Amino acid sequence: MPLALLALAVSAFGIGTTEFVMMGLLPNVADDLGTSVPTAGHLVSAYAIGVVIGAPLLTALGSRIPRKRMLLLLMALFVVGNLASALAPGFGWLIAGRVLAGLPHGAFFGVGAVVAARLVADGRQARAVATMFLGLTVANIIGVPAATLLGQHLGWRATFLVVTVIGLVAMAALARLIPYVPVDAHQSVGRELRALAGRQVLLGLLTAVFGFAGVFAVYSYLASMTTEVMGFGEPSVTLVLALFGIGMTLGALAAGPLTDRALRPTLYGSLAALALVLVAFRFTVHIPWLALVTVVVLGAVGFMTTTPLQMLVMNKAQDAPTLASASNHSAFNLANAGGAWLGGAAIAAGWGWTSPALVGAVLAAAGLAIAVTAGLLDRTQTGASRVIAAGSPRTERRISSSSPASGS
Repeated sequence: MPLALLALAVSAFGIGTTEFVMMGLLPNVADDLGTSVPTAGHLVSAYAIGVVIGAPLLTALGSRIPRKRMLLLLMALFVVGNLASALAPGFGWLIAGRVLAGLPHGAFFGVGAVVAARLVADGRQARAVATMFLGLTVANIIGVPAATLLGQHLGWRATFLVVTVIGLVAMAALARLIPYVPVDAHQSVGRELRALAGRQVLLGLLTAVFGFAGVFAVYSYLASMTTEVMGFGEPSVTLVLALFGIGMTLGALAAGPLTDRALRPTLYGSLAALALVLVAFRFTVHIPWLALVTVVVLGAVGFMTTTPLQMLVMNKAQDAPTLASASNHSAFNLANAGGAWLGGAAIAAGWGWTSPALVGAVLAAAGLAIAVTAGLLDRTQTGASRVIAAGSPRTERRISSSSPASGS
């Protein structure tokens, strides 16, 4: 794998850390700024709003900017957003800082996925994209627990200052390691929007919204399940979250080769496994050691869905994959918000702390149904590219030289 992928992974590590660390810092922020924990929870939503808005907007605005320069500009905005969060004089300013930090998230991963895929030979694109996403998963094992611990001892502002430094390191790595990647001469906002409006792209985004919502229906309340159902003390919450992050990393490592070999079967299998594991978690959560094992498996099968979904929308967008790739992260963040809301609604309805697992299973099953429907429709399209095993002789691919799947 090219060393340039390391620069993308370091950037993803910083983005993943700042995205998820707020969940562990809510009590500290609430105490320091004189607000309640539920109100402080709006800081999580503020970041997600930034992602949803920024992914299509910044991608469209930067459609004519060379990819390396675009990545540097997005990471610079990430640095400014986290520095603004660290220096925020009040809650409103912190909300604004979180929105600002979230703006480049989707666009960075969208552009980064296209760049990663173009850095490697045909048939290894999914592995390259998965390598970039490893930074995001490692953030949940190391970055988030360490940043949470730092914030608890030195104050939440210190956490965002450290993330700012990580962003600066990522910028240096991008500047040094990413080669020049030109923009397709025919690329335009209109072309990107037409690609985004394609039926298969929209179905892929809808699959992400429902399927990944199943993960966050449980992940959002995993800390409470740890203490309320598993029977562990509060110090064990960090361990349980880290186990989930380990599962995510294992899933990312497996997803790359599997997606390169058989994209749709990998997507179907991961969504089906996610639904089954979520149902199982409803029962294993009451047995401490088995609950911990299930948390790892849940993280693995949940994150295995991300790489095939990313490659699917990129391949189906064909000559204009960047906006579709970035919009996929808007879909993931809608899934985060929707899954958390539905899981919380189940708890508020009195169905118990384990009810989000069943809610998540239904969402994952819905995502699987959409994915299978999209696959069946794809087969009926005359001349449609078949995104099955990239190395398989059965694979039919229509990819231009500007496509993310072309080597460079």
